[in-house]
Amino acid sequence: MRTLYHLPLSPYCRKIRLVLGEKRLPFEAIVERVWEERPEFHAMNPAGEVPVLVEDNGLVVPDSSVICEYLEEAYSDTPLLGRTLAERVEVRRLVAWFDQSFARDVSRRFIGERVMKRISGRGNPDGTVLREGYAAMKPYMKYINFLAENRNWLAGNFLSLADFTAAAHLSSLDFIGDIDWSKAPAVRDWYARMKSRPCFRPLLGDRVSGITPPDYYANLDF
Repeated sequence: MRTLYHLPLSPYCRKIRLVLGEKRLPFEAIVERVWEERPEFHAMNPAGEVPVLVEDNGLVVPDSSVICEYLEEAYSDTPLLGRTLAERVEVRRLVAWFDQSFARDVSRRFIGERVMKRISGRGNPDGTVLREGYAAMKPYMKYINFLAENRNWLAGNFLSLADFTAAAHLSSLDFIGDIDWSKAPAVRDWYARMKSRPCFRPLLGDRVSGITPPDYYANLDF
């Protein structure tokens, strides 16, 4: 069985779970507590980070961006990068924007403080870091709302890896109740469409010890 080593609220792991689901590729998900620095896991990925995908034939594929490129090449029946060069550029631009800029300024602050500190026993959230995250989130959500208002999907007229990357980050933040959807109605409508896809169902069923998601988290229509 194809195996994915992951953490439930990691946006990068969620992205891979969504892509595997969208491509209808069955897999077993194994939670890897990276802070325990398990030698067997480090042997697979010396970086000691999730996600890591292990194929049926033993091929080990680390890092979310590498995994996505691999899945596009190996399982091309459901393409998620677009068909033209211009489409692929726009998809990759948005994926990088979410995985690098949005993650640095927003996701890592909230996930790090509210989730990773709790589950790894490193104390309470730092209020200053959270306030910085809220301030940084506003212009990002404004831009995502602009994209959702003016395009059928975030990268254009087609569902793409950009949508799954964005949904992975936003769903992690939604789980811990850190998104005010009333401030971004177009993003909310787009996200409702993403939540309705079959590949999203396992994410909506996630539960993390000590963290209770908002009542609307698993509601397809908020």
